[in-house]
Formats: sequence, structure tokens, C-alpha cells
Amino acid sequence: MKLYMTPGACSLSDHIALNEAGLHYEMVRVDIPTRKTEKGEDFTKVNPKGYVPALVLDDGTVLTENAAILLWIAEQAPHLKPKDVMARVRLVEALSFIGAEIHKPFIRSFFAPREEDKAEARNAVMGRLQTIADAMKHDHLLGTAFSTADAYLYVMLRWAKGSQMELPAPLGAYFERIGNRPAVRAALQEEGLEEAA
Repeated sequence: MKLYMTPGACSLSDHIALNEAGLHYEMVRVDIPTRKTEKGEDFTKVNPKGYVPALVLDDGTVLTENAAILLWIAEQAPHLKPKDVMARVRLVEALSFIGAEIHKPFIRSFFAPREEDKAEARNAVMGRLQTIADAMKHDHLLGTAFSTADAYLYVMLRWAKGSQMELPAPLGAYFERIGNRPAVRAALQEEGLEEAA
């Protein structure tokens, strides 16, 4: 299995989830501006959309989009697999919300040509993070156990902190707690985002 990723990009969530699941994979770095892999291969032959993540399964099946990849990873690991239909629905709901309401505005905040548009996108992100903070009742996004949605939210919170956004309570403590998980620390080190302890 191969994870096509870019250090610090949204593909970090898939990297974390693969580590949490204990699945064996090979990391392939992608330079997004050139759409080339670290070996000079044309990444658009793997993912015609041209952006990470992409997960190529052992049978050659290609998955793209964080929500799909994170759901697939959850289904592979008993401790990450949603226990029943409603739990699976809640996981899809969380992944969809993070992707559409946080991830997408974040991209606008980074790349919109007008400063007003960037500010509007940042405000949208902060509003959605507040929505999550207001609803959080447990140590993890969907309750008492880590889910792949936590991996995705963690990456969005990394982006927020990197953009000098103040995380609403209790997301600051949540960010630290998730960041201290061994699978997260390993992914950060493997991507060159953090020194080994």
C-alpha cells in the first residue's frame, strides 16, 4: 500500500490514521506545484485531480479524498472501526464537516488572491472550530475513543496554530492531547515536522 502525501498537508491526517491502525504502507512524497513524486513520476497518473492524499491499495485500487481514505482506514482496524451503523454515520458526518466547513475555507485563507477573501475564510474557520468546541463533551471528537476524525481535526488545528489562530477552549487541550499520541508523534517525525524526542 502506498500513501501519496506532502509533509504537513492534509494527507498528514491519513498518515496518522495509518499509524493508529497499525497498517503497513510506503510513503511517497509529492511536490504539489509540479505534480511530481519524489522519484520524478507524474502524480496525476495516480490521482488525476493532482492533489494529495491518494492511497493505493495492494490490489491497485486508488482512493482519494480524506473522508474516503479515513473511512477506509477506520474499517480496517477493529479499534478504529465504528461499532454500529449510527457510529459509522457519525464518523462520516464528522469527516464531511471537517472537509467542507474547515478544510475548504482553510485552503481559501491560504490562496485567495484578495486579503478580504482570506480574512473571510479565516473567520469561517474560526466559527466552525467554535462549533466543534461548543459540542465537545469528551476527550475525542466522537466520544471517549480516538477515531480517524480526530486525525483530520488535529491537522486542521495544526494549520490554525500555524496561522496564529487562537484555538477556542477546549480545543487547545485537545490539540495537545492528540499531538502526544505515539502514532501522531511518529507521523510528524516521519514527515520531518518534528524532531525525535
